[in-house]
Amino acid sequence: MWLAVVVNLLLTLAQIIGGLLAGSLALVADALHNFSDAASLVLALVARKIGRRPADELRTYGYGRAEVVAALINLTSILIVALYLLGESIMRSFHRTDVDGWIVVVVASVALVVDVATAMLTYSMSKDSVNIRAAFLHNVSDAMASVGVIVAGTLIILFDWWWTDIVVTVLISIYIIWMSIPPLKKSIAILMQSVPEDVSITDVAKTIESVDHVLNAHDIHVWPIDEHRRSVEAHVVVAAADLPAIEQIKQDIRAALHEQLNIDHSTLELELDGQCRSADASCHDLA
Repeated sequence: MWLAVVVNLLLTLAQIIGGLLAGSLALVADALHNFSDAASLVLALVARKIGRRPADELRTYGYGRAEVVAALINLTSILIVALYLLGESIMRSFHRTDVDGWIVVVVASVALVVDVATAMLTYSMSKDSVNIRAAFLHNVSDAMASVGVIVAGTLIILFDWWWTDIVVTVLISIYIIWMSIPPLKKSIAILMQSVPEDVSITDVAKTIESVDHVLNAHDIHVWPIDEHRRSVEAHVVVAAADLPAIEQIKQDIRAALHEQLNIDHSTLELELDGQCRSADASCHDLA
């Protein structure tokens, strides 16, 4: 992974020089994207190392969200680059710029090999980490961009279609934006402590209320601790009165939450029937 960072930085330098010599905005766009690839890999690796640190007195839930923060930074940066390139391509469309197609094709071909290799390195880890997935998307989108640049360079060589350089830049920018939005939304949802997409408050209430001796669940809060862990806290009205029975209900609720909703961390406040606060609008219709 660190070797991929170094190679991407060297490739960025080569693409910038090649883009300036060839007069190709698409090649410069690919260079900026490669630079963001290198930066995203560095950030992803550092965040992954931090995220594996155990919980302590300062971070009682651990450091898992470091990877989510890194993903948010990576995805935001790639969106900014895409919007900048989109603006530059629109400005360039108002006047013709001579482009050396051969330089474009050669440099973009080298970039494509590097992008594909880097994407392969990050693919396996991208399946279970939004942080690494952001870095992976950087490389996949850059590989697609390199293909587009090669096509544009070829068309310039064969037909002198200089405008294809602008068209490819626009397509690259739109593709980057389209690929980045879903993981960006997921990162924001985690940091905003939103209810996970595959869970609802109703699901949690039904799961808790399915346990024997539970009459009602209210004042429920569900949020992701990080990408892989989620937590719930709830007030639970029960019919049982003795302590051993109450402890057994707690264990049964936690087991049900784990099995049905993949929730491993729960904070439960048990209330005996009749003690539920009448002012609480969600505490009613007890069985």
